[in-house]
Order: sequence, then structure tokens, then C-alpha cells
Amino acid sequence: QVITGGHYDVDCRLEDPDGIVLYKEMKKQYDSFTFTASRNGTYKFCFSNEFSTFTHKTVYFDFQVGEDPPLFPSENRVTALTQMESACVSIHEALKSVIDYQTHFRLREAQGRSRAEDLNTRVAYWSIGEAIILLVVSI
Repeated sequence: QVITGGHYDVDCRLEDPDGIVLYKEMKKQYDSFTFTASRNGTYKFCFSNEFSTFTHKTVYFDFQVGEDPPLFPSENRVTALTQMESACVSIHEALKSVIDYQTHFRLREAQGRSRAEDLNTRVAYWSIGEAIILLVVSI
């Protein structure tokens, strides 16, 4: 997700160890991509800002590798979970969604703060310009 800069869009590309492009998107503001690695090696991803060279951008990205380990070592057993274990599993799932929501809201807060700071800077420069013009006119 692009947090700050320009029109909040960026190019992104993901390559496998052989250089084969797995994912390529142009001018995206936010996206999600899921894949299973076919082989071991170094996967490369690149964010590009070629179309907007004058604007610096801040990009947030998150990796989620693999599945979560089971909460209980015996969770994959053939018998049913106890009521306490199933409650713990459901609470754990709910807390994971809370973490996702918190991340989303933190990103939105960072976007709003960046916009407010930019607006504050513009208002300050405009006020200084008006004060100088007022001074020149009064002289």
C-alpha cells in the first residue's frame, strides 16, 4: 500500500530465482498477492516510481510466510478439541483479524498525518507570502 506521495500509486514486480516474472502491476495504490514458492532461492521484488520521478513515495508491504504453527501441539489429532481449546483457537483467529484492522488503521492514520503536515506547510508559506505582500503594500 502506498502511504504518501503523488497520486498514491506505484509499479510493482515480483520475480522468482530464475528471473521469471510472477507478478507485475502498474500504477497500483493497494494490492495483495498470494503464491506458493515452486523452488528455493532468492525471490526479488521491485517497486518503481518512473512515471512520477519528482514525488517521493512511502510504501508499506507485509510478508506472511507459511501457515501459523498450531496453538496446541496435539491440534492435528483425530479427536475433537475440548471446549477450552476450541475457544482459544477462535480467540486466536479473532485477535489475528484485530491485528489486521490495527495495521489498516495505522496506515490510514499515517496517510492522514502526511496530508495534514503537507497542508500545514502550504498554509504557512501562503501566510508568509501574504504577510510580505501586506508589508510591501503598506510601505
